[in-house]
Amino acid sequence: MVLGLGGLGNGWRAATRVWGAPVVVGEALSLAAALVWLAWLVLYVLKWATSREEAFAEFRHPVQVFFIALVPVATLIASIAVVPYLPVMAWTMFVLGVAGQVVFSAWLVGELWQGGRHTDATTPTLYMPTVGGCFVSAIACGSFGYPEAGLLFLGAGFLSLVVLESIVLHRLMTHTLPVGLRATMGLHLATPAVGSVAYLAVTDGPPDRFVQMLLGYALLQTLVMLRLVPWLRQQPFSPAAWAYTFGVSALPLAAIRFVERGQTGPIAFFAIPLFIGANLVICWIALRTLRLAIKGQLFPRS
Repeated sequence: MVLGLGGLGNGWRAATRVWGAPVVVGEALSLAAALVWLAWLVLYVLKWATSREEAFAEFRHPVQVFFIALVPVATLIASIAVVPYLPVMAWTMFVLGVAGQVVFSAWLVGELWQGGRHTDATTPTLYMPTVGGCFVSAIACGSFGYPEAGLLFLGAGFLSLVVLESIVLHRLMTHTLPVGLRATMGLHLATPAVGSVAYLAVTDGPPDRFVQMLLGYALLQTLVMLRLVPWLRQQPFSPAAWAYTFGVSALPLAAIRFVERGQTGPIAFFAIPLFIGANLVICWIALRTLRLAIKGQLFPRS
């Protein structure tokens, strides 16, 4: 939720600079992302305080453990959201987010390298700690004025993507992903789109050929995901659908930043429809989530 709302908020902020879009929309979405981050962080701390066995079970679970990476990653997104209003607090959140992402990624990758992992546990969640974490760290480094450090994270994230992509695709092509895990495909969609945003965050000048090719791969991933909609919708709607919003919000953000940096041609042409589509998708997911909350069905039993 934090990544989707924060990413869309950043998209509106960029649209304000490029097209003169209303300032209030981007700021409202960004602050909403920060408030949601604070709420989930408090609840997660309470989980460890009051339901430690369940928290440890999640920590030991071969799939769920990867989502714990969202704690530092969402902290980084929230820091970008509040930096215009609370710069000191935002910088503290940035430092803690980067440090937490590095430590968690190193620990979790070290666990993976020891082997013994079953094919069923290989899902797009593998991208979260290193690919998602490093790309968002690069974006945050660029936002806080540390582009050289951001390049280190960009390299770590991109090479992790290259390595993990073949592993995830092999699993998808040889073993059907269970219905209950298909929303994790949203993470597969997100990787090249967020990588494009990260690349633009730590570089300057007109976008070069490499990032244009990376965004082209993100567009291809989007078309494949659209073709998979009937297959993905076999999973009943739940808050898991927010996994799609990470990539959905990043794709137009990258395109708008292309335009902001003087890019013309097909990317500039697609920027507006991508931005409109992202708003529609995320609004639909938010309304469906609100409906579940009103009906008391927000947290289905696993």
